[in-house]
Amino acid sequence: MKKKIISILLAGAMAIGMLSGCAEGVPQAAPAAGTGEAEAAKPEELTGIDAIIAEAETMSLEELAAKAIEESNGKTFYGVGNSSRGKSALPVFIEYLQSIDPNYTMEFEWQQPKNNKIFEQLTSDSLKGTGTFAMTLIQDGNQIQTKMVDTDILKTFVPKEWAEAKGTTPDAYEGFLPLQTLNKVFMYNNTGSATYGNCWDFVAEGSHPLFMGVDSEIVGKNFLMMLTEDKYAGWLKDAYDKLDDSKKAYFDPVIKEVEADAADLGLGENGKYALAWIKLWVNNYNEQTDDGPICNTLVDASATDQSGLLVYSKLRSVEESAGVSVANVNVAAYDDGYTGIGGYGYCHYLFLTKNSPLPWTACAFIAYMTCTEEGFDAWGKDMGGYSSNPKVAEAIESTYHHSEGGGEEFPAKNDRGYDWWTGEGQGELVLEDPAYCSEVSFSVGSWIDVLDHYSAE
Repeated sequence: MKKKIISILLAGAMAIGMLSGCAEGVPQAAPAAGTGEAEAAKPEELTGIDAIIAEAETMSLEELAAKAIEESNGKTFYGVGNSSRGKSALPVFIEYLQSIDPNYTMEFEWQQPKNNKIFEQLTSDSLKGTGTFAMTLIQDGNQIQTKMVDTDILKTFVPKEWAEAKGTTPDAYEGFLPLQTLNKVFMYNNTGSATYGNCWDFVAEGSHPLFMGVDSEIVGKNFLMMLTEDKYAGWLKDAYDKLDDSKKAYFDPVIKEVEADAADLGLGENGKYALAWIKLWVNNYNEQTDDGPICNTLVDASATDQSGLLVYSKLRSVEESAGVSVANVNVAAYDDGYTGIGGYGYCHYLFLTKNSPLPWTACAFIAYMTCTEEGFDAWGKDMGGYSSNPKVAEAIESTYHHSEGGGEEFPAKNDRGYDWWTGEGQGELVLEDPAYCSEVSFSVGSWIDVLDHYSAE
């Protein structure tokens, strides 16, 4: 049955590709008489929100702040996001504006829709002439690409000083603007005898890792789709090669089984290893409602040998007791000799809405969060969330010393930082690429959808 579904999906994809190719092959009409090449190549003049963003990208934070004060004094700012901490960052931003103009006032409201409703909320708001929401902080690169950016509902603004800190310019930077990268990492309870020295151990026989699931939080599905990208499929192949023969014997039939699917889906030479890992993971993970309960389970001494993939920062909120302790868990990638993928990194992105009622204030707020330590503090005070601005990230570490957060007693909380997690041969964090997720959502994403799932009791 699965083969039949895949064949139908691939046939549809080929048909779409043929239609697209036909469209590309239609001869283009010559310029009308009297219009030369220079006239035809004249760039389109920006208007509305696009013109504001283009101007804002040439301005410093102080210049944007002056615009914000002029625009929003005495008004109410509405934001919406996947992170509740926008509600904590806004008062600090207002204090910053008041340091420039003591008479400045602004009320605010920050909403955090549940159950992935943020996309519906933003889509509905986009139908208004002037929207309610000035900006958003949003996750899930795949849906952002297809539902928000391709439809022109959300607009990317790149602060000048953020780009400079990254060694580029706003007009040269490509992609969405990330506030931070969060990581979900493999952890396991260390009170028993089980070992997880290779990322394939999490999908080995009898393993049922705790996981939120591909439907409850879509970034988890993005993680699985990203594994099929050539770079990460290569990491899985390298980790497989380091397994002993007895472990390979368990995985080999599954790798052989999905080999044809990898070819049908147009994956690279190591795509079959990615599909095999995905199939074993989806068929065997123990689905949970949230990362919080996963963390609470793993740090309990009674959760002997259990493992999971969860947001690293959840360890910050563990309350130590006789039977519960961060000392009961290991971050797998921190173990000496650990091989392969250590987890998954995804971003919180910042956008203006296309019909923002306070676009200058939104630009200033975005610049404040991405270019100052104070603006990022609501997120930076905890481990496991890394500012996209290297200067801010350095300042946050100097203030909070996350790399020493657990000391010798709780080594799992000694955050090794973004550079370590994203380095090959170190943390080997799989990083979300919205464009790739969007590209394979129909093919690989649909293949994942038809996999059976067994939820361990």
